Amino acid sequence: MSSAETIRLEPHEIALLRGGPRAAVTVAVVALHLRGAVEAGRPGTMRVSEAGDADAGQPPPSLPPPEGLDKAVLESLHEPAGLRKLAKRSDVRLAVALMRVGLAEAGLLRYPLLGPTRAARRHVRDLRERHPLPASRRGMTEHDKLLAVALHGEAALRALVPRFALRAGLTGRAEVADKGLLRHSPRGGTGGAAYSCGGGDGGSD
Repeated sequence: MSSAETIRLEPHEIALLRGGPRAAVTVAVVALHLRGAVEAGRPGTMRVSEAGDADAGQPPPSLPPPEGLDKAVLESLHEPAGLRKLAKRSDVRLAVALMRVGLAEAGLLRYPLLGPTRAARRHVRDLRERHPLPASRRGMTEHDKLLAVALHGEAALRALVPRFALRAGLTGRAEVADKGLLRHSPRGGTGGAAYSCGGGDGGSD
């Protein structure tokens, strides 16, 4: 397995190659949200959903237990956190480091700085061309959605999970609501504009 063409990459790994650790953690968060294990907390934060066990950091009993980065993210959300803080928690950093080791051994990350190789960049570029940003989430599988987020970042979040992404701080600046800044917006201004993106999906996410 010396290049991207000879291995099957998971969405988390694709995101790591495209956008680094925070992009990979974002995919894990969305995966857990789609399974009902994670929900938005206070503006700009995420938490284990009420359907799961908030103390043990477990998904609802009907779901298979998460593995790898998903598991580390879920267990790290025993205390609600925003994306930046979550990505810095020790279990999450370890899970990302292990992913990097595997990708480096496959020739997709180069030592010592572990940036993507030319083959990795080409593979991600090819995937983006073969899997353009979806116009609608209708009919998409969970894997399709995660792949879209891995490849297209915020644009896919706004298209596929707009409400969750905004409230959880994955897009926009959801934290301003917690500081009361919207109340002091100029009269007739656009202080609430940051909250309007993705509002036309017509369904829950």
